Amino acid sequence: MLLIVGIAVVLLLGAVFTYNNLVGSRNNVENAFGTIDVMLKKRYDLLPNLVEVAKTYMKHESDIFTKITELRARAHSATTTDEKVAIENQISGTIKGLMVSVENYPDLKANDQFTMLQRSWNETEEQISAARRAYNAAVTAYNNAVDKFPSNIFAGIFNFRRKEVFVIAETERQNVSAKALFNS
Repeated sequence: MLLIVGIAVVLLLGAVFTYNNLVGSRNNVENAFGTIDVMLKKRYDLLPNLVEVAKTYMKHESDIFTKITELRARAHSATTTDEKVAIENQISGTIKGLMVSVENYPDLKANDQFTMLQRSWNETEEQISAARRAYNAAVTAYNNAVDKFPSNIFAGIFNFRRKEVFVIAETERQNVSAKALFNS
């Protein structure tokens, strides 16, 4: 009888430990995404200033500015992580297009305010990249806890589901042609 009680206590303690580990891992993922959210907010706050300075020089690029404004508005209304990730990837691609277009406007490149904003943008992008790495590490640890035995049993019982890692946009995976850069 005492042996059965001892086994039951050990199993119960194991279940509690496993459940708490899953909850802690899930909370780490949510915390890491919160960091990304903060960096994205910083990026969204920089966008209007960057666009306004660029607009004064780039009169013929109105489609880029319209798209950036629309994406920024969509980003503020996004509610799910998946929506935010998709919009964030679109903004990244559009801003890269803007930065390439800047090369055609030497006066804009020489503008101190634009240079400062561009530097702030680059720093923010680096911080977002670091936050993505931290998020992906937290998601990997969480997914390992959800997938490995015996915690996968408790994950199924308590409805813990795998999370998706951040992946870079397909356009960012393409190799840059050095020849094209030097010929432009």
